[in-house]
Amino acid sequence: MDESRQSSSSGAGAVSRKLVPPPALCGFLLLLALVFTVLYAVGAAAGPVAPGMHGTGTSRGDGGPGGGGGTDDMGDMHGGGH
Repeated sequence: MDESRQSSSSGAGAVSRKLVPPPALCGFLLLLALVFTVLYAVGAAAGPVAPGMHGTGTSRGDGGPGGGGGTDDMGDMHGGGH
């Protein structure tokens, strides 16, 4: 009877040990979160890289500086080596 109690209690302990991730994984995830937080703070403190730069302007379509260039930026390159 004592054997059945020991096996059932050790079985429950084995199941709970399987649910806990290894300490190395916990340490790695903690380090990853710490590095991400520090780098995010440094990036936020540095500010935008190029504040006056605009995107490709695909939604604007006005062809002005920084937007709407499309294929016209390539000149008259129609291929074929002409």
